[in-house]
Amino acid sequence: MKKRINILKIMRVLLALFVFAAITFLFIDFTGKSDHFSWLAHMQLIPAILAGMGGIVIVLLLLTFLFGRIYCSVICPFGILQDILERITTFRMKKKKRKTRYRYAKPQNKLRYILLAAIVILFFAGTTRPLLLLDPYSNFGRIATNIFAPVYVGLNNLAEFILLKFNNYSLYHQRVYAVLSSVLFSAAVFIAIGIAVHMRGRIFCNTLCPTGAILSLVSRYSIFRLSFDKEACNQCGLCEKGCKAQCIDSKEKSIDASRCVDCFNCISACSKGGMQYRFVNPFSKKKSVGKVEKKAPEKANSRRAFIATSATIAGTLPLLSVKGADKEKELIDHSKPILPPGAISRKHFDKNCTACHLCVAKCPNHVIKPATFQFGAGYLLKPHITYEHGFCNYECTICSEVCPNHAIEPLTKEEKKLVQVGIAEFIKELCIVYTEGTDCGACSEHCPTQAVHMVPYEGTLTIPKMEQELCIGCGGCEYICPARPVRAINVIAKEVQGTAKVPVVEEHKEVEVDDFGF
Repeated sequence: MKKRINILKIMRVLLALFVFAAITFLFIDFTGKSDHFSWLAHMQLIPAILAGMGGIVIVLLLLTFLFGRIYCSVICPFGILQDILERITTFRMKKKKRKTRYRYAKPQNKLRYILLAAIVILFFAGTTRPLLLLDPYSNFGRIATNIFAPVYVGLNNLAEFILLKFNNYSLYHQRVYAVLSSVLFSAAVFIAIGIAVHMRGRIFCNTLCPTGAILSLVSRYSIFRLSFDKEACNQCGLCEKGCKAQCIDSKEKSIDASRCVDCFNCISACSKGGMQYRFVNPFSKKKSVGKVEKKAPEKANSRRAFIATSATIAGTLPLLSVKGADKEKELIDHSKPILPPGAISRKHFDKNCTACHLCVAKCPNHVIKPATFQFGAGYLLKPHITYEHGFCNYECTICSEVCPNHAIEPLTKEEKKLVQVGIAEFIKELCIVYTEGTDCGACSEHCPTQAVHMVPYEGTLTIPKMEQELCIGCGGCEYICPARPVRAINVIAKEVQGTAKVPVVEEHKEVEVDDFGF
């Protein structure tokens, strides 16, 4: 049967591909060329709510009221990822000449709205842990950062290796920065969502997703939506078989508008023009505009729903009760995470951060890393700063600029220079000046605020001395310290970020020389 040309679907797919490519490039790019796409991260619903961006929230809700859940198919990268996975599995099924797998399913409204209510209550109680696990944008960010980015870097390094053989130096080698636990978590979510999409299409979006739950409250009253043309419809059921949201009941000629994600597959499937996207009275009580008959789903369908939902939950809620392995007592207290500059406090950061890992992906020195269990299960996957392989650039404000949740508040360069993310502590007994009787001074040379300076020690030797009120915790001293296995100078996190004193710049006095002095 010949399908109709669907302009709406073509437009939707083109826009979705642009958004998906742009946001993915934002996470995997290491050249800075993707910075002009950062506005797309700020257009995500949950981050906009957490950041208090009322204007963006109103625009997204108004868009949903006018046109339905266009957001889920065009703006949400996790939704678009599911569409791509669905397209791949559909192609494979058609290649094997298997029947289309979708059919109408009863909505799981109790689970959907109980989860949303629990998330709201816990948010006001001061935690975003459920959002970290279920927010679609954050899940996509972790997949892009921990799975797509290493692949992209690997391809870059392979191309760089090949080009070098031809004396072409247009590319340069990049290290792969990844944390195993974060990679495993992201892979688990990716696999789980792939299983869910294969079995039940957009079941995550219409059952577990908080963004989908919020938008469903508005989309059920949308002005423009899909509806049946009852005179043209011959009840062939093709629209129902093509609906990945499983919200079309072709027998009853009804559509659950709260679950429809406006993919427009049903319009393409219908050759008779029985499915139309048009203006509908949002307060009509007819079944064709969203009322759904209450009927028991088939047993096979119920089993598929149970398996798909369980797989999704299993992928998004792993290992929460696991505790980190006990470590030997260290000389330095690293029990608290060093937060990115602008995070204000641990309380503020915990409440607003959903671990989308955009700050991890964009940090030019790669000092922002996702946590494992070193700070407890409650901080799993959230960003923290580590100075093992680099330090925080003195004037860099990228993480505060890209954070869509405002978990890291925007900072100017001048403000950044005074933000104390931690305080460096010096242990004299570990310093090589003390242990080996040799000159060093590397920490003083790399301190941008004069917080570390050298003072007389023994003979001609000098040893570091700390002025903690000048220290901003940038980690320059810790990173460069040659003492091993434990560095002699380490940054200790501050629970509430402070403000350092402005370093005194000595005035340069010009001396006039009238003669040679001899």
